[in-house]
Amino acid sequence: MRGPHNLWRLIRTGATFERTGAMRVALETLDAPRPLRIAARVLGWPFAWLGHSGDPELPPISRALTALGPAYIKFGQIMSTRPDVVGADLAAELKKLQDDLPPFPDDVARATVAKELGRDVDTVFSSFSPPIAAASLAQVHRATVRDTGRDVAVKVLRPGIERAFMRDVDAFYLAATMIEILSPRTRRLRPREVIEHFESVVVGELDLRMEASAADEFRANTMQDVGFSVPEVIWDLSARRIMTLEWAGGTKFGDVPALAAEGADLKDLSRRVIQVFLSVALRDGFFHGDMHQGNLKLSPTGDIVALDFGIMGRIDAYTRRVYAEILIGFLNKDYRRVAEVHFEAGYVPADRDIDAFAQALRSVGEPIFGQDAGNISMARLLAHLFDVTERFGMETRTELILLQRTMVVVEGVARSLDPHMNMWETAKPVVEDYIRDNLGPRAVVRDLAQTVRILSRFGPLLPAMAQDQLIRANSSPPRHRGPDYTPLFWAGLGAFGSAVVIGIAVVLGT
Repeated sequence: MRGPHNLWRLIRTGATFERTGAMRVALETLDAPRPLRIAARVLGWPFAWLGHSGDPELPPISRALTALGPAYIKFGQIMSTRPDVVGADLAAELKKLQDDLPPFPDDVARATVAKELGRDVDTVFSSFSPPIAAASLAQVHRATVRDTGRDVAVKVLRPGIERAFMRDVDAFYLAATMIEILSPRTRRLRPREVIEHFESVVVGELDLRMEASAADEFRANTMQDVGFSVPEVIWDLSARRIMTLEWAGGTKFGDVPALAAEGADLKDLSRRVIQVFLSVALRDGFFHGDMHQGNLKLSPTGDIVALDFGIMGRIDAYTRRVYAEILIGFLNKDYRRVAEVHFEAGYVPADRDIDAFAQALRSVGEPIFGQDAGNISMARLLAHLFDVTERFGMETRTELILLQRTMVVVEGVARSLDPHMNMWETAKPVVEDYIRDNLGPRAVVRDLAQTVRILSRFGPLLPAMAQDQLIRANSSPPRHRGPDYTPLFWAGLGAFGSAVVIGIAVVLGT
């Protein structure tokens, strides 16, 4: 039964896109080939009367997605993290997509809390407010814990939202398959993988224990960061469909006049938000993937407070080094090195011309750096970089795209506080500190030490491996054929050599 249902969902989607004018915008933005344009019109134009009209005050794409409901709103928000797929302009529009929806009834929220906690709401909380915010997935209530008197925020999932989302995701997969068939050139963007990424994000958000875990990890990583804080998770009041965090007071970054009225140093705050994001992302590899104005507050104590941990990004240590080298290369206008980093990381196919790629990177950087310092924009640089890497066959890397997109969002937050903020000068000391700590001599010693620790776990095997190698070398033919320890033997020998090198380095450094 899923096939007909999914087809009907696509027809309804096409009808709404046609009726709101979003179809034309989407096809032009994607530069869709003729077969895809025909298919889109077939799914849209004859059935336009079935579509939703939406809010005429919104731009066409946002108007259509909002009219189609929660899953489409969330899809649009997540696609704003993929300018490589939807283009920089549409990504910027989707970034502003709001999911302020009518709240569901208070008694439904209370029933959900009671069911998840196994206790009546009034026995757990001395106060439980009406919803103070309602989004596509959940709504938030302010409450006070009866036993401790602690003020908290209680997030409650919408009733039936899991089934509704999964139903729409099935239709998205059908749409992605049709796009790949009708437009083979889109396969480089991996439409089905885009939907898989969307599904994985949404599934995580539909189990609030996962969001609570992300918030808890993020808080643990940043506990020692001066001037930055994350609300504490109240684990005994959290479950699959509810999440309870300590209440975070303060003024949202979106209300700049209020921040100014409170005497906040907006220029300093602009600098801090950039440097906090970069230092945490590069140091920990676990970063907030949705740091817009609505998810940041300035606390009464002057801390930057992060909220909403539904979209988090994770990048491994090697990718962090690659990203830092790309940034520092642009900062130093060393386009040859930026090109080499792309090739070394395998981001660009090895058969491409590295000199031509470096020249193309120069065409990206120089127009940006030639501007007034206050107008230098990472958003513009990344938009041009996407175009260049696409021409040279760079495949999409979701985790790096999310990091770059979030950097653009954070830049927007910083500029709303200080329009003349110099993005590169603000970012440079953070990137340089990371480069010094992770690509210099100390980093080499640290990496070797880590390698030795890993290989030393096989220390008890080394005598037997050495004996085995000696027997093999002196036997003709070998007297037995036991397990081949050759690779492990040489690894162990390498570990010993590394230990010697580290010892010498330590001695010389003391």
